[in-house]
Amino acid sequence: MPDIRYVCFSDMHLGADNSLLTNLRPGSVDADPIKPSPVLTRLVACLRELISKNESPTKPTLILNGDILELALATDNVAAMAFERFIELILPASGSSLFDQTILYIPGNHDHHLWETARETQYVNFISGKPWSDVLEVPWHTTSMFAPDAVPGSFMNGLLRRYPHANGTVVGTVYPNFGVVSADGQRCVIFSHGHFTESIYMLMTTFRTVVFPGRNVPQQVWDIEAENFAWIDFYWSMLGRSGDIGHDIDLLYDKFTDEGQVKKIAATLASRLAHQYGPRWLAPLLTPVLKFILARTLGAAGNMERGNADQALSPDGEAGLRAYLEGPLREQILRELDQTMPPQVTFVFGHTHKPFEADMHFRGYPDWASIYNSGGWVVDSVAPQPVAGGAAILVDENLNAVSLRLYNEAPDPSRYAVRVECASHPGAEANPFYQRLLSLIDASMNPWRAFSDAVADAVPLYARNLQSEINSKF
Repeated sequence: MPDIRYVCFSDMHLGADNSLLTNLRPGSVDADPIKPSPVLTRLVACLRELISKNESPTKPTLILNGDILELALATDNVAAMAFERFIELILPASGSSLFDQTILYIPGNHDHHLWETARETQYVNFISGKPWSDVLEVPWHTTSMFAPDAVPGSFMNGLLRRYPHANGTVVGTVYPNFGVVSADGQRCVIFSHGHFTESIYMLMTTFRTVVFPGRNVPQQVWDIEAENFAWIDFYWSMLGRSGDIGHDIDLLYDKFTDEGQVKKIAATLASRLAHQYGPRWLAPLLTPVLKFILARTLGAAGNMERGNADQALSPDGEAGLRAYLEGPLREQILRELDQTMPPQVTFVFGHTHKPFEADMHFRGYPDWASIYNSGGWVVDSVAPQPVAGGAAILVDENLNAVSLRLYNEAPDPSRYAVRVECASHPGAEANPFYQRLLSLIDASMNPWRAFSDAVADAVPLYARNLQSEINSKF
C-alpha cells in the first residue's frame, strides 16, 4: 500500500497576525506566540493521525515550501516563537517525532532572507577550504534542484538547538527549486515556492531591460535570482521589520487590500504632493491627475495573484506559471538530467494562497504535467473568498501526489470540511495513493471535524481583525 513519503506545506506565515497558525491575544489583533493557535494544534493532530496509518516505519520528509516564517511583516522574535510552537507539536519532548530528522526548507519571498543567510554560510564554508592564493569564485545564488547539497539554515537550526530532545533534527535549505526523480527516471516531482511566477518579483530584470533594451532577459533561474535577490530581500523580507516604519508598512499592506482605502491614500498623497512641490495655482489641476496615477499604482501593489478572488488561477497567473515552467525551470531540469525530460512531471508550488490541482499542457514537457498549489494560511480579505484556503501536498514513495485540501474559506461554517483531491485528465491512470487516502479520511469524524470547526471559528475572527487594521488611522 502507498505510504506518505513527503509532506509539503507553504505560506504558513508564522508570526503574522492574520495567519490562522499564529495565536492571538484574547480580544486583540496582536500575535501571542507563547501558545500555539487552536488551528495549528488541530492541524498537527490530523497529520499525526494520518501518518500513523503508514505501513512503513520510514518517517515522511517535511518540505517547508516558502513563506513559512513571516519575516516581512512580523519581527524576528515573534516569527521565531510561532515557529517554535509548530516544532513543539511535530517534535514533542515526550513522544515520537512526526517527521524525518532532516527538514527541507525552500524560502519564499516573505522569508527570502533565510536563503541569503544560508547562501552566505554556503560560501564561507566553500572558501574556508581554499588556499589564500586561490582566486575566489563569484558566490552562487541557487542550489542544485536534484540531489542538492542542502545548506544548513543557521537561524532555523539555532531555534532547534534550544530543544535538547531535538538533537539530530536539522533544517537544510535549498533554493528556489527542489526535485525528486524516481529510480527509473520516469517520474519527477518538483517543489518551488512560486514567487517567480509573478513579474513583480523580477522587477529589477524588467527595469534593466527597459533602461538597457539591448540586454537579454536571463533564461537561467540563478541569473534571475542574481538580478532580483536584493529587491526581494529588501521589500519582502526586511522592510516590514524596520522599526516603526515596519509597522507602517504592515498597515499599508493591509489597507492595499481595500479599494476604498487605496483611493483615500491616493487622494491624501496627491493633495500633499501637489501643494508641497508644485505652484499653488497648479495644485487644483495637478491633484486629480496625481490621484489617478497613484490610485492605479497603489492598486496594482495590492492586486497580485493572491488578491484575485474570481478563480484559483487567473489568466495572468497562468501566463506567469507557463513562463516559469517553460523557461527557467525547464532549462534547469534539462541541464541537471542530461537533457532528458521525465515522462511524468509534477510541479508543486504555493505563494498565491489559492489551492488547486490540475493537469495542464506546457511547451517542452510531456503531454500532461500535474500542477498542485498548496494555498496558504492567512486571511487576506474581510469577506470570505471560496478560492482561498490551505492544503498539504502529500507524495508517496512512487511519487504519486495528492492534495489534502484542509480548508477553503466559506460564509457558512458548516461548509468547512477536509477533502482529498488529485490532478487528473481524460485517460489518466488511476492514482492508488489518492484511493488509499480517501479510505483513511472521514471528514465528519475527529480529528478532522474538530480541525474544520476550529478553522470555521478562526476565519471570521481574523477577518474582523483585518477590518479593524484597515480602518485604523496612521
